[in-house]
Amino acid sequence: MDTWIPTLLHLLALPEYSLSTVFVVSFVSATLLPMGSEPLVLGLVELNPALFWPVIGVATVGNTLGGAVSWWMGFGAHRVVDKYGHSAHHLRALDWLRRLGPKACLLAWLPLVGDPLCAVAGWLKLPFWPCVAYMAVGKLARYVLMTAALTGLLRLW
Repeated sequence: MDTWIPTLLHLLALPEYSLSTVFVVSFVSATLLPMGSEPLVLGLVELNPALFWPVIGVATVGNTLGGAVSWWMGFGAHRVVDKYGHSAHHLRALDWLRRLGPKACLLAWLPLVGDPLCAVAGWLKLPFWPCVAYMAVGKLARYVLMTAALTGLLRLW
């Protein structure tokens, strides 16, 4: 029973499996599903430090594409949501997002609010490609900073 853990860790350390796994987990975690990709990214970098930049790149692309899917979900839901009234709080938040425009998608990396933010950007019909570009910048910065910091902390520990 205990032998499956080392086997799984060994498979995750192999580039042909690990990068596709990072892509899928990063993609899914950027949708509205409650999932995080950071433990996988950190674990893989710890198992194979030479893969730092490929893992960061694949995680960023997967997470950004997941954010783009959330944008399209929000865009598609626009007609449905318009049928319901909005509270003053929601209207202030929407006004803030409209004023910021695609730059608000820099915050797509934030836990809890980042993924819905991408959907709301689509719902507001903010320009798709600028939103995706800002998502990518924010997500890349998150992966680089978090992975580097956590790897450094693990080495100190």
